[in-house]
Amino acid sequence: MSTHQPPMPQAPAAAPGMAYPGYNSPIPVVRTHLGHALASEWTKIKSVRSTMWTLGVFVLLVLGIGLLAGVAVQGSSSDLSGESPLTLGFFGLLIGMMCIITLGVLTTASEYGTGMIRTTMTACPSRGRVLAAKSIVFFVIAFVVTLATVSLVAMMHASMLEGHGASSPSGSEWLKATVGISLYIALLGLLSLLVGSIIRHSAGAITIMIGAVLAPLVIALFMNASSLEKVQKALLEYSIPSQMGVFYNNTLSESGPTGWDPLWIILVVTAAAYAGAYALLQSRDV
Repeated sequence: MSTHQPPMPQAPAAAPGMAYPGYNSPIPVVRTHLGHALASEWTKIKSVRSTMWTLGVFVLLVLGIGLLAGVAVQGSSSDLSGESPLTLGFFGLLIGMMCIITLGVLTTASEYGTGMIRTTMTACPSRGRVLAAKSIVFFVIAFVVTLATVSLVAMMHASMLEGHGASSPSGSEWLKATVGISLYIALLGLLSLLVGSIIRHSAGAITIMIGAVLAPLVIALFMNASSLEKVQKALLEYSIPSQMGVFYNNTLSESGPTGWDPLWIILVVTAAAYAGAYALLQSRDV
């Protein structure tokens, strides 16, 4: 029996100037844009448990400490002596902001720790677009959650302390104690996100941000020498807790930033950090 196999038929050669039709995918091919990156980042940030935990603890801290402060003042024999009741919202945010800082760092640094950043950059080779999408999604979430929480606390304090010597807050005080402080906290969280992108290590970036928040204030408290008086004053005026207090007319120093100055300061610092994170993202390997 012959084992010779007949030759396989060969496709006819294409005539000069002609080409065979290519494969047509049933999946429509569209040009990607920032909207796709935003949808991707929104899906990621809402699907991880760290988002719900950090934001949940933030809400509980701000509401819980705010309620305790209001009850303490309401049950005391002294009154607010004409001060705005909105100032009590400062104490909950002073601790709660640590949750926003942590979430900001984890939004970027955690992807480097797990290696998922390679998948992200493969799906969207435009690194600047990825950083912009992460920043926008996080900022909006942080701002909305903070605004809703501090507004609830502010209304709660205004209602609880109406007859305890508290003054009636003006429109500008309401705006600063709700929208102003929410923008500041969201920018602080965005700064943490950018530091996480620069450091690429969650624990290291969180440590740096907590140090930036607390270290100037702690150092200033121990600067009792007269020769360091100017340094101590500057640290007190420009420490993050003191700048947060500006929105509640409750600062650690009688001089320094006033009005909306803290918002412009954090905006400039965040813009500089964004430029640095963008430059490093373009020059380093993932």
